[in-house]
Amino acid sequence: MAGLSERDLAVLALEARQWRTTGAKERAIREELGISATRYYQLLGALLDREEALAHDPVLVNRLRRVREAKRRSR
Repeated sequence: MAGLSERDLAVLALEARQWRTTGAKERAIREELGISATRYYQLLGALLDREEALAHDPVLVNRLRRVREAKRRSR
């Protein structure tokens, strides 16, 4: 099992932040990570399935997994 990369850690850190205004998160994704919001969410989704991410920040990853599962059930 490979460890988390710096980009993986940056994605998790950005996701853990609180956002006060609409568009602030998407702007931070572009400015801080240099990727599109679509790519960010692809990376985040893949991270949620990795045990390394769970070990790094179990509260965040478990919360996001619950949100993802609730969205899947509602479809």
